[in-house]
Amino acid sequence: MITVADVFVKYGDRVLLDHINLVIQERDKVGLVGRNGAGKSTLLKIIAGDIGSDGGRVTRPSESSLGFLHQEMNLPKGKTVQQEALTAFGDVKALEKRIEELNEEIAERTDYESAGYTKLLEEFSEANDRFQLLGGASMEAEAEKVLKGLGFKSTDMERLTDEFSGGWQMRVELAKMLLQKPNYLLLDEPTNHLDIESIIWLENFLKDYPGAVIIISHDKQFLDNTTKRTVEVELGQIYDYKAPYSDFVALRAERREKMQAAFDNQQKVIAQKERTINRFMAKATKTKMAQSMKKQLDKIERIEIAAEDTEGMNLRFPPAPRSGQIVLEAKELDKSYGQLNVLDKVNIKLDRGDRVAFVGQNGQGKTTLAKIIIKQLERTGGEFTLGHNVQIGYYAQNQSDTLQPKLTLLETMEQASPPEMRTQLRNILGAFLFSGEDVDKKVTVLSGGERARLALACLLLKPFNLLVLDEPTNHLDIISKDILKRALLEFDGTLVVVSHDRDFLAGLTTRTIEFRDRQLFDHIGDVNAFLEKRALADMRAVEMSTKKAAAVTAEAAAQPKVELSYEEKKRLTRAVQNAERRIEKLEQEITKIELDMADPSFYQSPDAEKTMEKYKGKKQDLETAYSEWEEAQEVLDNSLGG
Repeated sequence: MITVADVFVKYGDRVLLDHINLVIQERDKVGLVGRNGAGKSTLLKIIAGDIGSDGGRVTRPSESSLGFLHQEMNLPKGKTVQQEALTAFGDVKALEKRIEELNEEIAERTDYESAGYTKLLEEFSEANDRFQLLGGASMEAEAEKVLKGLGFKSTDMERLTDEFSGGWQMRVELAKMLLQKPNYLLLDEPTNHLDIESIIWLENFLKDYPGAVIIISHDKQFLDNTTKRTVEVELGQIYDYKAPYSDFVALRAERREKMQAAFDNQQKVIAQKERTINRFMAKATKTKMAQSMKKQLDKIERIEIAAEDTEGMNLRFPPAPRSGQIVLEAKELDKSYGQLNVLDKVNIKLDRGDRVAFVGQNGQGKTTLAKIIIKQLERTGGEFTLGHNVQIGYYAQNQSDTLQPKLTLLETMEQASPPEMRTQLRNILGAFLFSGEDVDKKVTVLSGGERARLALACLLLKPFNLLVLDEPTNHLDIISKDILKRALLEFDGTLVVVSHDRDFLAGLTTRTIEFRDRQLFDHIGDVNAFLEKRALADMRAVEMSTKKAAAVTAEAAAQPKVELSYEEKKRLTRAVQNAERRIEKLEQEITKIELDMADPSFYQSPDAEKTMEKYKGKKQDLETAYSEWEEAQEVLDNSLGG
């Protein structure tokens, strides 16, 4: 187990962790919660040994392993996605290399009766057994399974990690950690860069995880589905509850209510005793009794209620100016980046008052369509029109990163504000928890959560009736997310939300538009209704694939068997192997050309036309190779004894 004993952390005058104690058992599933800046990530870093504390200690068994996924990950360059994921099997790879060495040595030796040869065979046998035990034979398959669970496609496996964004690189790092299966798994905001499907997959993986897991997350549903214990960090103290997040909220309120009642009763008793003591002290005959009562009163163990950090921003969207009945409409809309087609002849129509969630895997075009709606991106083809008097408010997923770091908070607001709002800027900043001297702070010193609050404050400076929010809950803690959701429920305009946070989306929208395979699929209801419907669709897909597999098996069984000579079998086996090697090589070459073609500058290259011809030739060669493989494999499969 991990033991955190008397840990103390202080930054300047602020005590972040005040002599806290915590024990993590071998199979605990713990949610670490609290406001932004409360000290959650600091505590996780101390447990991982990444940083030290100003006092106290952390201990764990020396033979145990620990994995820590945090927000500042940097993958080494030059490896493919699969190669990087397979570094998780470092010990297994070393064992595999040793088995190869032993194999070569055994083949060269001729002293079959010697003790040395016997010892060599024993080492080979033990190494081979251990290799099988550690899953060496299936590590590639296991790595691919986890990577696909986290959203990678088969075609991504041979792509270099350098080609992926930071969010996708974080998924590779998470995959490595899950494959290593450490005794203690520490995850700081693991869902930040995951889509809904990947989050659900990760939940199922963690439910059955054999070790201990500690998770920092602002996703309430994810915490409910993965943890059985909640540790709250608040104002330097920690409070431990043997319950998942939603139960913790109720238990916490109940605990504070009981403590408040006990505190109030004790205060009444103390006040009554103090009045009696003061009265007796005034009488000479009662002085001795008063002193005795005072000693008894001093010995009472006083009930203390820790201050509660419930401060939240005051967010209310201004009334929406009236727009036309049709807010926006797209017909046969296309969007491509070079040869990469993201949206293929999609149609969408929003009426005044519609509340819509955009969901789907990352890279399917959600943000692209949002940017076309706000006219930050041009469509490649098709029609797109905004309705009468539509005024747009937009919050990008990296909105806080667009703030100018050298400006103060007040200067940032002034830059975004129309003249008539200038007198209200300090009040608006105060409503977003920036008061007094805070307004003169530079943006560069703000935390991620503070930047997100400032970006939301800027949003309120101009009226709008179409609000487009792209991942608005990134960097917001649970209390701030709840405040934002309540404000959105009261917003009387048209709403479009791109999000992967199921709890945030639940009950917020009345339509869910799924982005899949360059198309839009419109579903009535909120995200929970969509997920229920999608789960049923997935089950039908499983049934269909099972039936198809059964039909193929039956068809194969009905095929007549043919008898092949040894030489014919040998020739066909060689043909299958050659075709497989050729297919693998051609697929790699085609993927490389497709990556080049995805770059818009490719089409300005003088060799572009020549490369396109080469690409078509490779695709034809691949079809031929597949045909040759199928033909040879089918004859082999249908041969007697084959």
